[in-house]
Amino acid sequence: MSISPDLYEEIILDHNRNPRNFLHHPEPTTHEAHGFNPICNDEFRVHLKVRDGVIEDLGFEGAGCAISTASASIMTDAVKGKRVEEAEQLFEGVHRLLAGEGEPGTALGKARVLEGVRAYPMRVKCATLPWHILHAALTGRRETVTTEADEEAAHGSA
Repeated sequence: MSISPDLYEEIILDHNRNPRNFLHHPEPTTHEAHGFNPICNDEFRVHLKVRDGVIEDLGFEGAGCAISTASASIMTDAVKGKRVEEAEQLFEGVHRLLAGEGEPGTALGKARVLEGVRAYPMRVKCATLPWHILHAALTGRRETVTTEADEEAAHGSA
């Protein structure tokens, strides 16, 4: 099932204008990570409160293009209340969806709207950055996530 271009644009613009969980810092923050896209200078930090394997709360801060901001907003909506394993499955599914590597393999729910980004190949890294930052936070990665390094890591080269 594909998302119509009009619906894709409407949802992306809504999440960019009114990002969910933006400038929200859960207390206590148990996991966090920072990321940067050197191609277009998108830069975000994700903060999570994880308890008993469940993402109870999360938020993000930073600045980026409409697609990266919307993707971060969509991501926070998609993973809040999920088990860490489910969030990791969503990360993998979104990555496969945007990379055009077949079916995402998991029910992406609202995150499926990001499929529309594939029509703009130069923007795929903008959309994947927040998801790579989430993955880094959940796996305890301390160094700054970049879209260049994470593409290699996602494909097993790093």
